[in-house]
Amino acid sequence: MKILTSAEMGAADRRTVEETGTPLAVLMEAAGEAVAAFCRRRYPTAKRIVALCGKGNNGGDGLVAARMLSEAGLEVSVVLLGKTDEIKGEAAAALARLRIAAPDTPLFEIDDEKALAAALSKHDGIELLIDAVVGTGFRPPLRGLPEAARALVNALEAPVVAVDLPSGWDADSTEQSIEGAYRADAVVTFTAPKLAHVFGYTTAGPVVVAPIGSPDSVVQSGGNLTWTGSSKAVAEQPRGPNSNKGKFGHVLVVGGSYGTAGAPAMSSLAALRAGAGLVTAAVPKSIVDLVAGIAPELMVSPLEESAEGAIALASLEGARFEALLERITVLAVGPGLSQRGDAKAAVRELLSKTKLPLVLDADGLNAFDGRADLLNGADRTLVLTPHPGEMARLTGLTVKQVEADRIGLARRFATEHRLTLVLKGWRTLVAHPDGRIAVNTSGNPSMSKGGSGDILTGIVAAMLAQYPGDVAAAVEAAVYLHGLAGDFAARAMEEHTVLATDTVAHLSGAFRYRVRDEDGLNWICGLRGCKENC
Repeated sequence: MKILTSAEMGAADRRTVEETGTPLAVLMEAAGEAVAAFCRRRYPTAKRIVALCGKGNNGGDGLVAARMLSEAGLEVSVVLLGKTDEIKGEAAAALARLRIAAPDTPLFEIDDEKALAAALSKHDGIELLIDAVVGTGFRPPLRGLPEAARALVNALEAPVVAVDLPSGWDADSTEQSIEGAYRADAVVTFTAPKLAHVFGYTTAGPVVVAPIGSPDSVVQSGGNLTWTGSSKAVAEQPRGPNSNKGKFGHVLVVGGSYGTAGAPAMSSLAALRAGAGLVTAAVPKSIVDLVAGIAPELMVSPLEESAEGAIALASLEGARFEALLERITVLAVGPGLSQRGDAKAAVRELLSKTKLPLVLDADGLNAFDGRADLLNGADRTLVLTPHPGEMARLTGLTVKQVEADRIGLARRFATEHRLTLVLKGWRTLVAHPDGRIAVNTSGNPSMSKGGSGDILTGIVAAMLAQYPGDVAAAVEAAVYLHGLAGDFAARAMEEHTVLATDTVAHLSGAFRYRVRDEDGLNWICGLRGCKENC
């Protein structure tokens, strides 16, 4: 699913009308119907509903939703920020249809702040408010009645469903938060997510995208941005009845050192749980027993170690290790490796001696501080998974500089080095060698603990092992599944108590989850109830 700017969304609507002959009124009806259906499903006990509508097309969507909810027998009122004779175009037509189909629906025309406060006070005890004041075409700040209504809406105890965007948000903003916007408990947008939906924390609840009739051919993203969740479909393919472990790849995790046995163990466990047919951990011989204890299904290969307890360069040069590589599908290098002894040199040697698909993380990345020129995926599959600090060291920048231009930096690095870059952080980015970038929306603060990156490395390696023919989809799906498993873990537990290994325990729920529900809504942020998910 592509991610659009406000202008691109407007162009998609216009092209839908021009190329398919679909009237704008039909698109508005579909949008309003989607909002109404979502409200009934998400808040089934809400009977007293207020639709707060502006005078533009966003208000028109709200009027359609109000009509449909009223026709369903709910107690619906419309609070219009303006006079009815000020409404034009398709919004006016939506108002006319409301008056014909649901003539008893109370409608309050508001032309000043006093009338606004009085109108909302009449609805003390409302159970749901629909925010349809301004949408994608709006540019901050709010002024006049929409601004005055914000404080009143934000003070309500009733849940708020935003139509398209919480009023006050700039659809083209990539900021995490915006001052002066309405609060929202859920957001229903249409056709495709906009920048604000994926980069902004518009709501603590779900953000859903409803199809309203625009074909894929008219939806164009000039920024070449997509959503990682769309690639989850690769992991939803059923395994054939004539399956065996050899069909799902063999992952070799290379890492660990004295004192950091947990990192390669967690990566290996995640690779097993994410579906790899076989997983072997190649670690210093002094920690073999500790790593092997993570799961009886895990194989281990002891490596010679330096006096500092890290992997020795010599251990990668013998015939035994060469023979091991012949059986491997994907390498995952770096978890717990340390930078002691000749560990850095060992990583660089491994990268140069094999063209196997390789996932590089943690101290595997640190081995290339100041040597990023050695990272080239032109003739191999190479995936890097840095956090901002590791990215700063790779590029010689500061963390502040990395965070200031995440999209641009990720795209430049991936295209220049011909590799796939997973830049972790708020809205992890998956940048591909061809310049495409997928934005991830799964995950939560409970994952801000040691070991989360090691788990991601294992999942990425496992997905590459299973789906070598589609590297982009495999990596995007891995990133999305990792965050989604964290979301399930946070739902099942208290946020502070979630461990990295708890996300592995919830991978099953992540694999079962369908991002598109039976109503056709794509849930780009937030989980549905477990019964609906699985």
